[in-house]
Order: sequence, then structure tokens, then C-alpha cells
Amino acid sequence: MRKYSEDDGYDSEIETQTAIDIQSDRYMMFHIGWRGERRVFGCVIYIEIKGDKIWIQRDGIEDGIANALIEAGVPKSDIVLGYRSPYMRQFTELAVG
Repeated sequence: MRKYSEDDGYDSEIETQTAIDIQSDRYMMFHIGWRGERRVFGCVIYIEIKGDKIWIQRDGIEDGIANALIEAGVPKSDIVLGYRSPYMRQFTELAVG
């Protein structure tokens, strides 16, 4: 996640930050800042580890964080697309929950 936040050239007025909670196994990357008079705050990536599965609750990167995890050697059976409905997960090549 830090790799994505460091490589992000989103906007010079907007920071990309990460929040990592190792004890609770929760990981988030978000944008925060200002665009003129408009406040910007938004979650780009949110991942939780529940049991033996990696639950991707938000994936706002172009190539998909699931693809990056698979390329890093994480088995597809260990990744759940939590942002998809339980019904739709059965149509992916990943874990359903």
C-alpha cells in the first residue's frame, strides 16, 4: 500500500496517506486535502484480514489491488472482494467469503 501512496501523483494540493493497524489487521490508503475551497477526503484502498482471508473492502486503483496481491504470490483462494455482493462473488475467480 505504501508503494501506491508514494507513486501517486494525484494532486500537489492533496496528500495521499496510509493508515495501518497491524493489531487489528486493517489497512487503508486515502486522499486528504483541499481543492480551492472544496475539502477532499476519500478512501482509495481499504483491506482487512479476517481469519485466513484478505478482504478488499475498497479498491480504487486502476489495476486493482487484488491483481497486485496475486502477482505478489497470494493465492486467489485467499482474496475476497468484499465490495462485491455475496451473490456476485461466486462469479469471480477469488474466494467468496
